Amino acid sequence: MYQILREHIEKIVPLSDEEFAFVARHFTARKYKKHQFLVQPGDAVKHYYFVVSGLLKLVYTDEDARQHIVSFAMKDWWEGDFYAFYTQTEATLSVECLEDTEVLCFSLQDYRDLCNGLQKMERFFLEKVNFGFLAAQRRIISMLTSSAKERYEQLIKQYPSLVQRVPKSQLAAYLGVSRETLSRLYQ
Repeated sequence: MYQILREHIEKIVPLSDEEFAFVARHFTARKYKKHQFLVQPGDAVKHYYFVVSGLLKLVYTDEDARQHIVSFAMKDWWEGDFYAFYTQTEATLSVECLEDTEVLCFSLQDYRDLCNGLQKMERFFLEKVNFGFLAAQRRIISMLTSSAKERYEQLIKQYPSLVQRVPKSQLAAYLGVSRETLSRLYQ
C-alpha cells in the first residue's frame, strides 16, 4: 500500500529509504466500503486522502438537493474537501466511495510537518497543487465553452476506464447534463 504512495511521490521527487520512512509515518491507512462517506457537509475535515485502490466522488449538493459531481478520484489520485481541510472549516462537499476503497490519509498537522521536515515534500505538494489548479481551470473552461457532446468525448478520451466504472447518472452529473442527454450522446 505504501509502495504505491512512494512511486507516486517519486514521479516528482526522488526519496531515500530514510526520507520515505519519514513520509510514511505521517500517513494512516484506512479502508472504506462502497457507498460509505469519508466526508459529509457539515463535518470537520480532519484528513486529506490518497487513493490506493477503489473510486471516490467529490460532490456538491445544492439547495434543491441536486448533486453536482466536482470530481472522481481513482488509484494514485488525491481527494477531499481541500478548502475545508486547509482552512479547518466545515465541509461543504461530500466524499463518497463508489467502490470499496483503500486510502492513505494525513491530517493538516501531518501535512505541515511533512512540508517543514522535508523540503522535497513541500516541492511535491506544490507540484500537485499546481497540476490540480491547471486541471480545474481546464474543466471550468470546458464547462463554459464546450458542448455536452464535446465534454463527453473529452471525458472518454482522458479517462476511458471511468466510463466503465461510473453509473451514467453520475457521469451526467459530472458533465452538467441530464441523464437523458447523456443517453443520447452515449449511443
